Amino acid sequence: MLETSARLLRLLSLLQSPREWPGTELAERLGVSGRTVRNDIERLRTLGYPVDATRGSAGGYRLAAGSAMPPLLLEDDEAVAVTIAVRNVAGSAMAGMEETSLQALAKLEQVLPPRLRRRVRALQQYTVPVPADRPAPAVDTDLLMTLTAACRDHERLRLDYRDHAGASTRRLVEPQRVVNWGRRWYLVAWDIDRDDWRTFRVDRITPRTPSGPRFAPREDPDGNAAAYVAGKASAAAWRHRARVTVHAPASAVLDRINPAVGSVEAVDAETCVLDTGADSLDTLAVHLGMLGFDFTVTEPAELVEHLRELAARYARSTAGSSPAASSR
Repeated sequence: MLETSARLLRLLSLLQSPREWPGTELAERLGVSGRTVRNDIERLRTLGYPVDATRGSAGGYRLAAGSAMPPLLLEDDEAVAVTIAVRNVAGSAMAGMEETSLQALAKLEQVLPPRLRRRVRALQQYTVPVPADRPAPAVDTDLLMTLTAACRDHERLRLDYRDHAGASTRRLVEPQRVVNWGRRWYLVAWDIDRDDWRTFRVDRITPRTPSGPRFAPREDPDGNAAAYVAGKASAAAWRHRARVTVHAPASAVLDRINPAVGSVEAVDAETCVLDTGADSLDTLAVHLGMLGFDFTVTEPAELVEHLRELAARYARSTAGSSPAASSR
């Protein structure tokens, strides 16, 4: 009986992977005959596990979704990964998830073997997150579910949106992706009235019901929704902007920056234009200096003057030294 129970647990563990298992492969993994596999499948079904079977050369067995969630059988590394993930969710900006996550975490830790519980507790006790520079607004979990469902089903959304000043506008959009950046969430959507892509902070969205008709899905803006959000969100916070001619191929410059720093347009094979910005002239100058390429700045005037001051300061800092002296 013990051997049969252990075999059923092993079979259940195999079936929980997202694939179909041919009966012959299951028999080989378990070291039993095909008839025993079929009998064990029937035992699992009797216990309430919905196991689907398909015939043919490409057929096999797989665990289907049922009316209730069955017990999960996790490998050691999987159990540790799930526990850490649940702990991280508890500290996220998703409203209402802290208590639920801690309840789930308590259940997980209770059933972890001692060797794994010790590893997980060590990670919890000796890893410390750096607090965010400013508190992030909480995002309603039901709202996230509504937005992601509309993205999945390609349904237009009617929503009210508050800008940074608190003014509200009515929008009709075709939702594309929900992007998580740190502790903030953004909806990337095609704005019907503005005939262009827009990025909306989820905590400023109030959806209106009912939802609109279905629409034909589009490609992500710029081919990458996350990169699009990074660029838009950063640009919105810039106090200073600049278009800089960089004397290097566009591909080489793109290798040195991420989308949050700016966008690059090729001029020719050896020159490109970088559209960038920052919240201060010092930060902007640092970004440009770290490119590792020669560049030309013609505007804005305050950035040109700031770079001249920095160049003079750097020149003065080395005026009293020589290459021979610095090498000694």
